[in-house]
Amino acid sequence: MTELPILYSFRRCPYAMRARMAVAVSGVKVELREVLLRDKPAEMLEKSAKGTVPVLVVGDRVIDESLDVMQWALAYKDPEGWLAHIDHELISANDGPFKQALDRYKYPHRFDLADGIEHRAIGLDHLTALDKALSAAPFLAGQQGGFTDIALFPFIRQFAATDNKWFDALPLPKLQAWLASLTCSALFETVMVRHPQWKTGAEPNVFP
Repeated sequence: MTELPILYSFRRCPYAMRARMAVAVSGVKVELREVLLRDKPAEMLEKSAKGTVPVLVVGDRVIDESLDVMQWALAYKDPEGWLAHIDHELISANDGPFKQALDRYKYPHRFDLADGIEHRAIGLDHLTALDKALSAAPFLAGQQGGFTDIALFPFIRQFAATDNKWFDALPLPKLQAWLASLTCSALFETVMVRHPQWKTGAEPNVFP
């Protein structure tokens, strides 16, 4: 068998989720190595000292930024035209201020906070802007779903899951419907299949 690119991933990591979704939609075959973040394999750390996922190894090339993994996969094949629907401003807002608020809302103890309510409110401002955008068009980058939707989706999902009852009661119908549609999609189900922790010498796990 021809040696496949290797994708180190962690099922519940939002960065790894969006990378896997792009790989899956492109149809490019990779060897998926599921890792535990508390037990990172030496092989992964040798390729990327960052110690975070995803890490894609393509021959001598190492790609360890999730957006770059998405770009790599879609450069192979982009059957749904995702690359034509990229909103760099929205992605930057998600990966910067919103992600900071999300972390402090979900894990306040990590930041010596009594609770994350103040940061939840900051995140809500971002969600409100997204709901407004979705009122004008069915997807975040316009009339067709694409790169932007998938880049943001795992983080919005994580924010919503922190307190589902609170999120579901918000007056954000467009965003809630958008989130539900992606969560129930066949693509998301494909990338969320559970895989055992990868160990040195294990049989290759071909994905998707």
